[in-house]
Amino acid sequence: MKKLVFFLISTMIFSALTAQTAINTAQLVAKEAAKKDTLNDAVAYLKKQVPSLTVAAEKRAGYAFLGGVQEQMGLYADAQKSYVTAAGIAAGDAAGMPKKSNEQLVLDAVRCALSCGDSAAADSYLNSAVRGSKTESIQAYVKLYEQWSALCKVQTESGLSEPVAMLKTYAELPSMKMVAPAVLLTLWHVSGEQGYADKLKKNYPNSPETAVVKGAIQQLPHPFWYFVPRIGSAIPEVEQEPVTYQQSPDEKPETKTASSTPATQSAPSKSKTEKSAEPEKQEKPLYQQLGLFRDEGNAKSLVEQLKKKGFAARITSEKRPSGTTYYIVVVDENKDGTMGNELRNAGFECYGVY
Repeated sequence: MKKLVFFLISTMIFSALTAQTAINTAQLVAKEAAKKDTLNDAVAYLKKQVPSLTVAAEKRAGYAFLGGVQEQMGLYADAQKSYVTAAGIAAGDAAGMPKKSNEQLVLDAVRCALSCGDSAAADSYLNSAVRGSKTESIQAYVKLYEQWSALCKVQTESGLSEPVAMLKTYAELPSMKMVAPAVLLTLWHVSGEQGYADKLKKNYPNSPETAVVKGAIQQLPHPFWYFVPRIGSAIPEVEQEPVTYQQSPDEKPETKTASSTPATQSAPSKSKTEKSAEPEKQEKPLYQQLGLFRDEGNAKSLVEQLKKKGFAARITSEKRPSGTTYYIVVVDENKDGTMGNELRNAGFECYGVY
C-alpha cells in the first residue's frame, strides 16, 4: 500500500511539473529565440521549434510570435502563413505570451497579405468569419483593410474615386475612431492634400502616422504605398528635432499600420558594443529611389517637385511579367554617398538601390 501511495503522489508531482513546463514552453522558445545573434537565426530557430510544441495553446502562441518576427523582418508572405496557422488552432492564449484573439490573428494575416501585394488572399481572409465579428475595433479594421485592398487593385487615377470616397466617410465616423489615424494617413498619401496631414497633427499628435507626415519616421516601401496611383504627391515635412510617438489610449498594443516602421524588434540583435567591434563595409548605393508609379504623370509630377528643390531626378521604366509598366523616380547617388540624407532633409522619402 505504501508503494502504491508513493507511486500516486510521485505521478501527481510529475504531472504538475509537466503541466508547468507545458505552460511555459512557448515562452521559453521565444526567450531562446531572442538570444540568437540575428533575426534570421531567430526565425530559423522558431521554425524548427514551434511545430514540435504539443500543447495547442503553446503552438498557437508560437506561430503568432513567429509571424510577428517575420513581419518585422519584411517577410510578409511567411508572416501571413504563420498568422493563418495560428488562427486555425482552436485554443486559448498561452501563459506568458501576448494575448490575441483569432480575429486579430486573421487581421494580422490580412495586413501582411496587403504588404506583399496579395490582395486576393487579403480578400479571402476578410470574407471569413472575421466579417461577422461583434467587436467594434475588429469591424473598424475590417473596413479599413477592405479599402486598402481596393486601392491595391486600382490601375488608374480615376479608379481611386470610390475607395477615397469611402475613406473620407470613415474619417468622420465615431465607430472608426480606432483606425482614424491610418485612414487620414492613407488619404494624405493618395491625394497629397495638406488638410489630412493637419488633422493628423491636431487630433493625433503622438501617433506614428503624425510622425510620418512630420518626416520623423518613414513609410516602408510596401507595394500598397508604392504601386497605388496617387492624385497628388504627399511630401513629408522636414523634421528638425527627433520626435517620439506613442499609441493613443484606445489603440490596441498589437495593431499597426502598413506604413509605420516598427518601434521595437521581436528578437534583439547584437549589442552596440559588439557591433562597433565588427568591421563594417559601407557599400555606396547606385541611386536613391523615391517612388514607383503605374501612372507616368504621377512620376513626372514628383520629378518636377524634386527639380524645384535642386535635385537631378529622372524616370526609369520597368515592365513586369504581368505586362504592367511601372515608372520609377530616382536620383543618382553623389560621390560622398550622402544623397539619401540630402533628400530626406528636403522632405522626400527614399531608399538606396545597390
